[in-house]
Amino acid sequence: MTEENDGPGNFVAELVLAELAADKHGGRLMTRFPPEPNGYLHIGHAKSICLNFGLADLAPQGQCNLRFDDTNPAKEETEYVESIQADIKWLGFDWEDRLYFASNYFEKLYELATTLIKRGRAYVDSQNEEEIREGRGDFHRPGVNSPDRERSVEENLDLFARMRAGEFEDGSYVLRAKIDMQSKDLKLRDPLMYRIRKVHHHRTGDEWPIYPMYDWAHGLSDAIEGITHSVCTLEFQNHRPLYHWFLDQFEGELPTHPQQIEFARLNLTFWVLSKRKLLKLVESGRVSGWDDPRMPTLAGLRRRGYTAAAIRNFCERVGVSRRDSEVDVSLLEHALREDLNATSPRVMGVLRPLKLVITNFPEDEVMNFEVQNIPDVESAGMRTVPFTRELYVERDDFMKDPPKKWWRLALGREVRLRGAALVTVNEVIENDAGEVTELRCTWDPASKGGSAPDGRKVRGTVHWVSAAHAVDAEVRLYDRLFQAESPGKETGDYLDDLNANSLEVLTGCKLEPSMSSATPGDRYQFERLGYFVVDSKDSTPSRLVINRTITLRDSWAKLAKKLGVKSKPKAGKKKSKGGKREGGKPNASKSS
Repeated sequence: MTEENDGPGNFVAELVLAELAADKHGGRLMTRFPPEPNGYLHIGHAKSICLNFGLADLAPQGQCNLRFDDTNPAKEETEYVESIQADIKWLGFDWEDRLYFASNYFEKLYELATTLIKRGRAYVDSQNEEEIREGRGDFHRPGVNSPDRERSVEENLDLFARMRAGEFEDGSYVLRAKIDMQSKDLKLRDPLMYRIRKVHHHRTGDEWPIYPMYDWAHGLSDAIEGITHSVCTLEFQNHRPLYHWFLDQFEGELPTHPQQIEFARLNLTFWVLSKRKLLKLVESGRVSGWDDPRMPTLAGLRRRGYTAAAIRNFCERVGVSRRDSEVDVSLLEHALREDLNATSPRVMGVLRPLKLVITNFPEDEVMNFEVQNIPDVESAGMRTVPFTRELYVERDDFMKDPPKKWWRLALGREVRLRGAALVTVNEVIENDAGEVTELRCTWDPASKGGSAPDGRKVRGTVHWVSAAHAVDAEVRLYDRLFQAESPGKETGDYLDDLNANSLEVLTGCKLEPSMSSATPGDRYQFERLGYFVVDSKDSTPSRLVINRTITLRDSWAKLAKKLGVKSKPKAGKKKSKGGKREGGKPNASKSS
């Protein structure tokens, strides 16, 4: 695979395949997905999940573990652990019996730290956080040795054991690796390995008053598990020397010495993909929770009606590269529409009902029409739609003073009721305020099924629902949460770019009777309106709640113009850091 415009690349897969061919790890291949349980997963994590589990499939006995990096208990919750597992399963991946936590290795990590002290490569420092930061220096100033750097091994072992026993208060001591305070790599200037934090842990309770730092715990946890390839995003590139330094101290003593490989994270237009920023949206009440259908979390996308297949296909299309860039969100939306179009049963629903009465149709008669559930898919079957004298049509499908090329409902004009008949509006009923409350029409009995018997051309087609058989529903019209392509870039605060019109709630919507059996999670295409899903949280047998997943076409360009938002790039194109555009077909975009 290459990174040319004719297809996505995946340099990590190429590297792993080359190493398998060279028998570098004796034919073994083990990756891991290591989330922190401090929030819900978002669409950016989906790229990493697909990559790590996909790499495991490159070898006959390849495996991918799920390991939670639970070393910061102040921000971690069991809720997040459970949601992450649910998201990965939903995406279609399985870690089988290989569910691990960094906390599984706390005792082993403590033993290894003690070993490092005995070897003179770690020491207990009593300086506070500010003093340590000052002593570390910067890119222009070399670091200064801590006054405690030359403590004896015996004193360090004693202090570290007492830290473990909980004798000291938070901030009293830390354990640091003894590397090189003159190093040009700031991370090698005696990095912290442990800090005192008397915080309750969601798994170990109050057993541990000290917790390992990420750089110490992560690489060694990889090695303890036998990981061969530690795949992470580019922000960890400058952690790699320290990752390998810690592993080098125990060369030959642990199952493996994993190789760290960095790839570009996923950045999408019109979204923020930062758990910190998403948490702020939740805590400030700007969204209803982590699973709000406007959120880019996998839980939110699932509730909105996104499919796992669409997300996997999208991740495959953007590929994997070493260079940061921004992918147009319309590429994700294209993958979603593509999947929903092929799998979603069609139904008719009227969101803003306007009564239509067919005056020459018998009052008590019900005529049934057979319509396809999914066009051109015979296996999807047919459904029966009842047709009666009183119907509901979409209010937006009628205009009192229509322009010349208006092909929908208007006084004196003939239109087609989808799959049923041809009708002509003869009378418009209005209330005292001048609002249209009812249309009175006549139908052509010879046009059953919607075709004119004499071959006359009828250009307009509208959807409808029988008033006597309609199912009432609440419909939530979701749109993009942000109105700016890069939230916060121009304003300085991403919250300033929130789209005030990201949710519209409609009550009294009328759906065809087949929707009476709809259950949470069921997806549909409402003809002419878009793709919808039955809400998995609020919908009940007595209250049908429907979420709009996405429109049939990308209507954002029209809304963006109305809001004065700068137009977005075409699908499949993206910006590099230098701002230049790189072309590519929607199904052949280069990686993010």
